[in-house]
Amino acid sequence: MTVQFWLNDQLVETDEPHGLLLLDFLRKRKRLVGTKEGCKEGDCGACSVMLGELKDGQVHYRPVTSCLVPLGEMHGRHVVTVEGVTPKGGLNPVQEAMVERGGSQCGFCTPGFIVSMSWYLMCGKGEPTLDGFKRAISGNLCRCTGYNSIKRASEDVVAQYGPGGQHANIWNASDRVVALADAGFIPSHFKGMAQKLADIDHSHAGSADDGNVVDFFIGGGTDLYVQRGEHIPDSTVAILNRYPEMRGIRVQDGWYHVGSLTTFEQFAQHPEIRKVIPKVDEWLWLIASLHLRNRATIAGNIVNASPIGDMSNLMLALDSELVLRAGDDERIVPMKSFYKGYKQFDKKPHEIVTEIRFPVPKSGTVVHFEKVSKRKALDIASVNSAAKMRISDAGVVEEMSLTAGGVAATPLWLKDTSAFLVGKAINTDTVRDALEVAMNEISPISDVRGSAEYKRLLTRQFIISHCMKLSPSTVDFQELA
Repeated sequence: MTVQFWLNDQLVETDEPHGLLLLDFLRKRKRLVGTKEGCKEGDCGACSVMLGELKDGQVHYRPVTSCLVPLGEMHGRHVVTVEGVTPKGGLNPVQEAMVERGGSQCGFCTPGFIVSMSWYLMCGKGEPTLDGFKRAISGNLCRCTGYNSIKRASEDVVAQYGPGGQHANIWNASDRVVALADAGFIPSHFKGMAQKLADIDHSHAGSADDGNVVDFFIGGGTDLYVQRGEHIPDSTVAILNRYPEMRGIRVQDGWYHVGSLTTFEQFAQHPEIRKVIPKVDEWLWLIASLHLRNRATIAGNIVNASPIGDMSNLMLALDSELVLRAGDDERIVPMKSFYKGYKQFDKKPHEIVTEIRFPVPKSGTVVHFEKVSKRKALDIASVNSAAKMRISDAGVVEEMSLTAGGVAATPLWLKDTSAFLVGKAINTDTVRDALEVAMNEISPISDVRGSAEYKRLLTRQFIISHCMKLSPSTVDFQELA
């Protein structure tokens, strides 16, 4: 199938392989070399672009790293590179501030910063703020300028356009992108893009190789392209994001139904999820970067089967089940029995996960997550842990589901520890006894992320933290330390 999409202000039609990286298409085929190739693992942000998708009559943009995005997924979308954010005859406010503040030295990382900061100006909530800019560039690294110049450039934009600044009508507009284009702050090609995308034919938007044996099913691609990126462009691929039934979140019949292609960021920002996990957005600051969270899927994290998968451990604690489908055949597998060993799980090669579902927690349930890594953010966990807990008015545990990552060959449901705590009052003695059970349940090994002893210590501290969140007045941390 021919892939058709808008690239900045040009309509593109291409028969290039659907598994080809968007980054390689931009640089090698279109010679848009402002998009830089850095780590090619999604960590540095030098290749950042915006992806625009038509929803409810408006185009919604998000920043992603183009080094992990398949070309075949671009059908019907608007791809914006650094060349596409500059208005005719001048610079946009972010570019002007970066020039004035010397926010570029070698210039290699600068295009990625410009794209991410421009995206925030275009699509942030409310008036621009410094914290908003910091979040927007959380996936961009600079190795020579230092971040102070970039921070000062952000401060300048906030001072001119932020709270109490000019152009309040723009930030309150029903379509902020169009309002910015009307004001001349971004190129005019953003206007009318909704109709341009609507005009693209989606009737043949299936897999790139319908009817053929599929070598790779591509969802977010954030692990797959890092591991097998050199093989994918020459392989037969199925672009899963073209199947709307595998996207979105709904609550039905006492269950949360999470489409397997739901990204980390979509999960954290969904109002129904925030009802049951109020701090989920805060925890996601510890997980990857905004750019990667815009791509990484819940199902991909689960099926990657890393012992330290952050969302895997959270979904395991929520008593999640996986809906697996192969053709017309469908079966449901509880996550508690899904993992069989290191990178081994109860899924046949031809099956795909179409949905993750977990029961709506009962009133009074507390969900908690902990993670420690060498860096505070954008790093793999040394150990992580999640808990779903509920306590009675009398202080007795009615429900407990604990998990720990990085202490076994799989994301580990602490079955014995969870069962031990149910029916008991949360106090220092109970927690002390539970810690002994947990230490017998885990089997950490020493590796580059920490010694086995260190991982045992972290697991202890996480369980204590979970219990203190459940009943803070009855646990004496000093006695347990």
